[in-house]
Amino acid sequence: MTQNLLNGITLTMIAGLMSGNCMLPMKFTRSWKWENVWLIFSVVSLVILPWSLAVVLVGHLLEIYRGLGLGQLAVPLLLGAGWGVAQILFGISVKRLGLGVAYGIIVGLGAVLGTLVPLLIQQNAATIGHAAYFIFSGVIIMVAGVFFTAWGGQVRERGVTAVADTTLRQGYTAAILLAVVCGVMAPMLNYSFAFGQDIAKEAVRLGAPAVHASYAVWPIALAGGFIPNIAYCLYLLSKNKTWGLFRVPGQDFFWSSLMGVLWMGAFALYGMSASYLGTFGTSIGWGLFQIFMIMTATLSGVLTGEWKRASQLSKSLLGVGLTCLTGATILLALGNR
Repeated sequence: MTQNLLNGITLTMIAGLMSGNCMLPMKFTRSWKWENVWLIFSVVSLVILPWSLAVVLVGHLLEIYRGLGLGQLAVPLLLGAGWGVAQILFGISVKRLGLGVAYGIIVGLGAVLGTLVPLLIQQNAATIGHAAYFIFSGVIIMVAGVFFTAWGGQVRERGVTAVADTTLRQGYTAAILLAVVCGVMAPMLNYSFAFGQDIAKEAVRLGAPAVHASYAVWPIALAGGFIPNIAYCLYLLSKNKTWGLFRVPGQDFFWSSLMGVLWMGAFALYGMSASYLGTFGTSIGWGLFQIFMIMTATLSGVLTGEWKRASQLSKSLLGVGLTCLTGATILLALGNR
């Protein structure tokens, strides 16, 4: 294993650890509703941090953006907006289908498409070569891992609640289709990063270190995602009349901001890892990022007691899922050698 590959996998693992736990602080909010938390989270993660990191680590951003054509900026911006819509659809899908089914469909599709689309569009067959066997095998095993993990989670939820929620069955087909649409749009943030590499190249040309150049992409990509997220929050704040909750004293602002720090920190490290992973960085890196994120989120649930009363079947399915994800990690790493 080369040093660059080791660095890339290590950074991706840390990114997955941060991303897998980024929603954990929401459990500690007391007074605010979802829309209050999400507004602060969106402002911190999609505006304040990306611009701050880019200014500090890259610099001369306006000069970089002025040196690019309209299309080179519009593509990552629009793809980022598509991802922002997927963020909203994810919450609706979880509410209508339950976490297990929605997570399996959306994360499964997002992991596969986010890995393969940049690979197939940006690389030709000669470039991929024998690595294709490892990469495609890794993707198949990754899908199996997501499936078994989500299935185990669904069995656990049913066992804990012991009550069948009939509302989940209403409009089930439409809800599944909505989740599929969300899954197709979910990896658009990775597309935005992968197809916005002209921005990173321009940053390098103007003197930015290659490992920091990706920070120049995030302000544009995440600006697109910020628009639908903030619009939905403003709609809910007005509809539910929850603006006044911002005046309630407490630590909810801290927990909401911490969510943003963990989320943006994860994507900042993922962007750095892609530069270490080389030619396949934005495809294999995304697959590894998704695997580590799922494993972290699942293991955090285990450590916080979510699986204490789970049935043996659900625990067995979880074990199979985590084993598959571990195998997929090895295969994707071999494909990037």
